[in-house]
Amino acid sequence: MSATTHPVTDPTGTTGPTGPGPSAARQGALLACASMLCVQLGLAVSVGLIDRIGTDGAAFLRLSWAGVLLLVVGRPWRVRWTRDAVAACVALGVVTATVTLLFMEAVARLPLGTASALEFLGPLGVAVLRGRGTGRWVWPLLAGAGVLLLTEPWDGRADPVGVAFALGAACCWAAYILLTQRVGDQVAGLSGLAISMPVAGLVAAAVAGPATLPQLTPELWLVGLGLALLLPVVPFSLELVALRRLHAAAFGTLMSLEPAFALLVGLVLLGQVPTGLAVLGIGFVVAAGVGAARTGERDGPAAEVEQPAPHAVG
Repeated sequence: MSATTHPVTDPTGTTGPTGPGPSAARQGALLACASMLCVQLGLAVSVGLIDRIGTDGAAFLRLSWAGVLLLVVGRPWRVRWTRDAVAACVALGVVTATVTLLFMEAVARLPLGTASALEFLGPLGVAVLRGRGTGRWVWPLLAGAGVLLLTEPWDGRADPVGVAFALGAACCWAAYILLTQRVGDQVAGLSGLAISMPVAGLVAAAVAGPATLPQLTPELWLVGLGLALLLPVVPFSLELVALRRLHAAAFGTLMSLEPAFALLVGLVLLGQVPTGLAVLGIGFVVAAGVGAARTGERDGPAAEVEQPAPHAVG
């Protein structure tokens, strides 16, 4: 993910007068990679769950548990809220549910790596628009070439409905990033998520609850709990720690590797063997994300907040 998606206490990412040393940087990089791996493992488990309770049901199960867990951990009742902060958190929750539901529909129709790369166009677009210098306009062209290689429209193999869902998720992820920054600038720690995630769970319940609840067994509820821990609870926690050890640009560059992690997890766990062109396409999207992250750091300081990275990704 681009650096623009991660508001931090200090926009330089330093933890002291001299900044993080090599050891801290290595730790931060490992934590960021562990976070991305958790996200993609959670998505891979979700793909298996789709066969049992459908795409909306899988999204509902994960979001409902995540809402409960973050409500308990974040304890929003201990925060003095303003009307604007509550409104931003509620809007973030609605967008979180929407991006999750759309992305789950995408991964039901597309390989995990392809869906993740297409969705990544959302944060990439935000990074480009908020970046510096005319050179930043190279990255959308590179990403566009990657998308063409991923979807191969000339042979008609990519499911157009799946592509549409993934692109819809990308638009929602862009909105999610902007709302996350707004919430992160107003609310400290996990308090914002303690409002937005329960709202997301309620939205998913309204969409999928009536059809899903009769299908749920104690086993599926436990699977949903484990899934919510894999995504988003554990990744957010890892990223909170990583953000204390890395500069914003370095963190954003690392998170740009997420489509590559999706490709590897899809290959190993789901048996989704990519074509050579698909691998090249994901490489282009990753390269575009790295380039955009280098020019996408925020101009001004965020509030005294360490808001986790927005892994609303489905």
